[in-house]
Amino acid sequence: MSSWKLSAHVSQGTAKAALEAQESELDWDAEIVVSACEIAPDKPDEWAFEAWLHREPEPSDIAAIESLFEGSAPSFTSEKLPETDWVVESQKGVPPIREGRFYVHTPDHAPAQGAVNFVIPASLAFGTGQHETTAGCLGMLDAIQTGTHTVHNHADIGTGTGLLAFAAMELWPKAMAIASDVDPVCVNVVTENARLNSVAIGDGENALTMVIADGMEHPALLERAPFDLLIANILAGPLIDLAPSFAKALASNGHIVLAGLLESQEKDVRAAYSEHGFRLERRDVRGDWSILWLRKQS
Repeated sequence: MSSWKLSAHVSQGTAKAALEAQESELDWDAEIVVSACEIAPDKPDEWAFEAWLHREPEPSDIAAIESLFEGSAPSFTSEKLPETDWVVESQKGVPPIREGRFYVHTPDHAPAQGAVNFVIPASLAFGTGQHETTAGCLGMLDAIQTGTHTVHNHADIGTGTGLLAFAAMELWPKAMAIASDVDPVCVNVVTENARLNSVAIGDGENALTMVIADGMEHPALLERAPFDLLIANILAGPLIDLAPSFAKALASNGHIVLAGLLESQEKDVRAAYSEHGFRLERRDVRGDWSILWLRKQS
């Protein structure tokens, strides 16, 4: 079966908006992998938006991709790729993340010396608009641990690839760890990424429990609560909706890292959490994205 790539040149803002639109599509075809990156370091506003398929694009595929853009969609060019090149080609446009002690890269890049390395294949949802929020979350987790805050029990809600759960496990190796996602596909994704990074899947110390759940609605999450740390790199709407559940599941003085929200959405997200006894510990802005570290007041 042949593989195909569709690509278009767009502005940075257009690319990010399209990636955000794709992430909010609950019925998105998992066989269509989209990514975006800047074309050159000296042209930060010129981005390439790409879509990768294991089949020749049909009119419905093109329509789905074009629907991610408000107004007129850009003009896409299509390219047939040798079958064996699909994953390699898709990873070429995904630069590594270097944040604090962490270095996150695809298999197409070599590990970095003197860093905590995580390898996450681009074809398994790494690099699809999450570089800035992922880097920001890694930075926040690093800051929490550097501040000598004790974490015995943490959860990554909406884990996707499992990366942030892996990072928390590295920072607090004796803590209980659980990750969840609403998408059943993530079970295999997290399991494979855990294998690549020598992370044990299971229960107990030094192992990650993986569950499929909508928010906090899973017996394993309810039984593990209260948590010292919650991580949620999702979208602003779900973050607002989950504020009451997160407040209930978090221990007094516990920490929560929120991401996936645009800076323009930060006010509404912070207001929702303020109503449930959270105070801002630190904020970071990466491009158009806000990353928040909040703490539950006792």
